[in-house]
Amino acid sequence: MTDLFKTDGEVSTPLSAEEREGLLPTYITTRAELNDAEQANISDADRWAFRRKRDVLDVPFLRRLHKRMFGKVWAWAGAFSQEVDRRIGLDRHLIEPALHALVGDVRYWIQHQSYPKDEIAARLHHALTRIHPFPNGNGRHARLASDLLLVALGRAPFTWGGAALIATSAMRDDYVAALRAADGHDLRPLLAFVRA
Repeated sequence: MTDLFKTDGEVSTPLSAEEREGLLPTYITTRAELNDAEQANISDADRWAFRRKRDVLDVPFLRRLHKRMFGKVWAWAGAFSQEVDRRIGLDRHLIEPALHALVGDVRYWIQHQSYPKDEIAARLHHALTRIHPFPNGNGRHARLASDLLLVALGRAPFTWGGAALIATSAMRDDYVAALRAADGHDLRPLLAFVRA
């Protein structure tokens, strides 16, 4: 069980001891088993999410989406992070206000056609990963939320580099580099990556 909660450098969110206790399946003892369980849960959530039109620009829906994606694996799924000393993301008291501001911004961008649709979805994705509202699964949650928004806007979901980010380290490195460029207000690498 030593590798179960090992993080891969700066790209994975370390879980607190309390968050680790939220693991629901008792059979999981390795990182591979954890990844498989999470992916099965995400696949179920993906089918649920695309079954009908969803209002992704709603904070309660964003929480419900995370719960659907991780609720069979983690007891804290859908709950905002409560950790005080977070390495990634906003402080816990800023999470909900930031999410409300974000969905308001995105609604404005759509209504006023402030950006092309792909850029609006990429901006949503970047902001969700920056806010980092949940203990873990934020990138996967942000990708699904962005894809749901694109479909609602009449666009195809992003290709996200054309590979499973959890399985391809070089692809994941490109993804993280694109997010870091977006942190510096350069969305070009992220816009290239999401349709690669």
